[in-house]
Amino acid sequence: MSMEADLATLTRTMDDGVLTVTLNRPENLNAFTVQMADELEETFVAANHADEVRAVIVTGAGRAFCAGMDLASSGNAFGLDESLRPGLEDMTDLADPRLRNVRDTGGRVTLAIHACRKPVIAAINGPAVGIGATMTLAMDARFISTRGRIGFVFGRLGITPEAASSWFLPRIVGLPAALDLVYSAEILDPASARDLGLVRSVHAPEDLLAAARALVDRWTRDRSAVATALTRQMMYRNGALASPVDAHRIDSLSMFYTSIHDGAEGVAAFRERRDPRFVATAGRDMPDFFHDWVREHEPHEPKSSPLP
Repeated sequence: MSMEADLATLTRTMDDGVLTVTLNRPENLNAFTVQMADELEETFVAANHADEVRAVIVTGAGRAFCAGMDLASSGNAFGLDESLRPGLEDMTDLADPRLRNVRDTGGRVTLAIHACRKPVIAAINGPAVGIGATMTLAMDARFISTRGRIGFVFGRLGITPEAASSWFLPRIVGLPAALDLVYSAEILDPASARDLGLVRSVHAPEDLLAAARALVDRWTRDRSAVATALTRQMMYRNGALASPVDAHRIDSLSMFYTSIHDGAEGVAAFRERRDPRFVATAGRDMPDFFHDWVREHEPHEPKSSPLP
């Protein structure tokens, strides 16, 4: 799949290794649909294997980032099959196609972002409520325009927070603040979101994408794609482990394999006082242990290691 191909609900552009994904339903304030969920999930899974992509920026077309789920659609607004009565035991294998109309669509997107091997940044150009807010929690940083707003408004609709936000949100703002955000269902202005630590910084609309791009370059230019991919997953996954001993196991394997590939080039470049020339890619050069490590909890990971 070409990463620059426009889809029905998204536009995608590439510039010097940075993929910009734009939610593109401006006439509906980029309201979220099942099709948008499918296209976002597909995009982030594909980005793992697209060697030309070093980072992803997500923003919205027009005056909104995403106004939440499109509640104007007929039937169940969330794309769920109301004839089913699933139980906990039915949710074991999330890759099971029979769960297509049971799984939360926002969660499919945030799990794909969480599993992404490239850094992901949200450039929140306007209102971001409901899934428009929760989808950004799986991203590595959030920038907001002075025209932006953020709201976890589920309580107003009689539904619960989704998109695995009960996992992401307390890790970003702390449990007391997370509880207040979801209980109150209030909509935050940019300064309030920044003060909570929900967003990194506030920018004039014309400066928003440039700020996101500057951070992307700071994080990924002249870096090993494999080491970056491993580091991203280690930070998210190891922080939730019960013991640092378990993190040490993953750290050890990551250090071992990076040290004999791009790490060897990095050390040589340091000794020779030159810029490193990293060549490994996150699409084809991840060490075998990586696939074993993430497969247990990752519905997008192949059940067998990719061919060399």
